[in-house]
Amino acid sequence: MTRSHAARAAHGGGRGAGDGLGRGAGRGVRTAAALTLSVLVLLVAGSGWLYLQLNGDITTFGADGFSRDRPAAGAGGSNVLVIGSDSRAGGNRRLGGGEGDVGRSDTAFLLHVYGDGRHALAVSFPRDALVEIPSCRMPDGSWTPPRSGAMFNSAFTVGSTVKGNPACTQNTVEQLTGLRVDHTVVVDFAGFAALTTAVGGVPVCLPQDVYQGDLNPNLGSRGTLVFARGPQTVSGQRALDYVRLRHGLGDGSDIGRIKRQQAFTAALVKKVRARGMNPSALLPLARAATAALTVDPGLGTADRLLAFALAMKDIDLHNTKFLTLPWRYQGARVAVVHPDADALWADLRADRTVDGQDAGGTARPGATDDGKAAAPAPATPTAAPPGTGIGVAVYNGTTVPGLAAHAAAELRAAGFTVLGTATAASQQHAVTVVAYGPGRDVQARTVARYFPGAVLQQGAAPGVGVTLGRDYADRPAGGGGAPAAPPERGAGAARSADDDPCSDLSYG
Repeated sequence: MTRSHAARAAHGGGRGAGDGLGRGAGRGVRTAAALTLSVLVLLVAGSGWLYLQLNGDITTFGADGFSRDRPAAGAGGSNVLVIGSDSRAGGNRRLGGGEGDVGRSDTAFLLHVYGDGRHALAVSFPRDALVEIPSCRMPDGSWTPPRSGAMFNSAFTVGSTVKGNPACTQNTVEQLTGLRVDHTVVVDFAGFAALTTAVGGVPVCLPQDVYQGDLNPNLGSRGTLVFARGPQTVSGQRALDYVRLRHGLGDGSDIGRIKRQQAFTAALVKKVRARGMNPSALLPLARAATAALTVDPGLGTADRLLAFALAMKDIDLHNTKFLTLPWRYQGARVAVVHPDADALWADLRADRTVDGQDAGGTARPGATDDGKAAAPAPATPTAAPPGTGIGVAVYNGTTVPGLAAHAAAELRAAGFTVLGTATAASQQHAVTVVAYGPGRDVQARTVARYFPGAVLQQGAAPGVGVTLGRDYADRPAGGGGAPAAPPERGAGAARSADDDPCSDLSYG
């Protein structure tokens, strides 16, 4: 990594060559630190007087590990990937980190800033989500083979370096979403504590009393009360303790913790807005935030950060949304629900908001620049069925007779070419699997739309094959023949920065 200026050390933001943390107490803070620091930097960095201050605190990482086969740009807006790092360098060590020599990241989110400059959406990725890790660059310059069914957070550990591998995580997100990532930002949590103190504390809410044993499940007893139920204000170490909370709340899952961390970030953004956008309020926040950032070369100077920040200056609290990638449990891990997730990515590529609005900043079809109705557009030809040109082999992975023939009929009706049906080697499949060979990922995703909850799995065999599981056999009658409709992703599903801080704080 390189440093824009040596001035970073003068601000107390030095980054040493410390060890990477393990999966210990520091894990929970990463989502909130990432979400908080990145959003705030992008919100508050847009003043010219901060130029030199910010420039001195910015650290960059190399872009030589970015994929050579990247998605094209979408219809509008921009995407920033934010990764939470658990490096033990500098002040991170004293804040309760784990141990180990490999930089880890158990959290990440994609921030989409819409083309109209008035909406933003942050989509969180569960750390245990099973995804494909594409080919990634190692420290010696070689490239790894792709891996299927890997946990999302393992992308950052490719190469086993203390600093982690942000380029590999970016490659993974681009392959998973089909969205081009314009910038990637890595944050640590030492600056997070300083930031919460600089803002004067953050209002949070607890759904129930929290004890020492909830912060440390290995304590062996309940311990003393740490947080009382209800609203309160936290900063510094107490803010870190709050965002680490997992055990003892809801089902104790990381998914529930993501909900509380999103609420925390919303409250912090609201606090910054309330303090005002003036130099005396922004300087300590900007210094704390940028001191914790490592960015790609595209954001490596203050003027580049400024340009991006200016794109967010008109986004109000209600239009700042938080969402978690559509998911379901798969044993101890998390599976991506591809029909729903694919609809979300399609919305972002088209620059549509979570309530379906076109936010591209361009005139809608049927209107002219003066708002008057335009002449009707010529009729477009009827589109070919979505499965046209895609060949699929279908296998029955259950003991239910005739299941493969039933699925084959549905696929043919959607335009797919069924290459054959057969009984799978194992008839104990609980979940439908869509397997695909090299270069067939787009076709596989199209097939997966017709099997809600299916798991995508890349292999060496060519083509696309569907192995039906009990989930398909148990589907209600009449439930096939068309892809499942995308779930409602309106105000009820996405959190807004102006929502009640005591609402929707846990899962289970």
